[in-house]
Amino acid sequence: MDHLKTQGISLPKLGLGTFRMQGDACRAAVESALSIGYRHIDTAEMYANEEPIGSAIASSRVPRGELHVTTKVWHENLAPDAIRRAFDASLKKLRLDHVDLYLVHWPSKAADWGAVFETLMKLKEEGRTRAIGVANFTTALLKVAVEDIKAPIACNQVEYHAMLDQSKVLGYLQAKSIPLVAYCPLAQGRIASDPVLAEIGARHEATAAQVALKWLLDQDGVAAIPKASRRESQQANLDALKITLDDSDRKKIAALSKDRRCVNPGFAPAWD
Repeated sequence: MDHLKTQGISLPKLGLGTFRMQGDACRAAVESALSIGYRHIDTAEMYANEEPIGSAIASSRVPRGELHVTTKVWHENLAPDAIRRAFDASLKKLRLDHVDLYLVHWPSKAADWGAVFETLMKLKEEGRTRAIGVANFTTALLKVAVEDIKAPIACNQVEYHAMLDQSKVLGYLQAKSIPLVAYCPLAQGRIASDPVLAEIGARHEATAAQVALKWLLDQDGVAAIPKASRRESQQANLDALKITLDDSDRKKIAALSKDRRCVNPGFAPAWD
């Protein structure tokens, strides 16, 4: 599998998203994914599933050096002491001595960004996280982190799929050589019923979802973390890597409506 090099880490381009996975079902899903070759697992304190993920990792016996684990701090815990408490709790639940990537999950208008990133950078210096990054940051907030504070941002994780235009934030990230990690890469199932993507898929003996996923992963500096609890879906996402899209396919995908947002950023207290 292709990897993205960023801030000293190697990030597998295809990972497993785990939002809304809970308990034994979450553990089983992660165990399944690891058994068929996934090496990038994404979670967050807000998902309340770090414990089952930690159990799955422990039982998988995948060497730690082969595994990439991302978790995130919630926007209510962005004071320096709260970040440390949240980080310690996440690490304990995951049964790890370090994570590979620790992200600010959502922006907050109450945050002192200098203090936030100073705390995250200390965690990195201590070897407790190999890299730090952000999620759901606008270009304006990215400029604060990257240009003003000069934080070593390893990625920005945002909603991105064939039905949503993210050219502005993607352009900024590409100019700074910062990866974009796409969540909801299949538009929470909406992709599957799109006739244009289905038509392209039929020509490649693939599904609409596989086409949309490969379209994302073909882009420079883009990784994706589709949620998939069933082994068949996990394997189908891996198999998407085998598709070869041509210019005609890409033009048809570019012509799709790009205004279908699945996650409303308005619920985050500081989305500008």
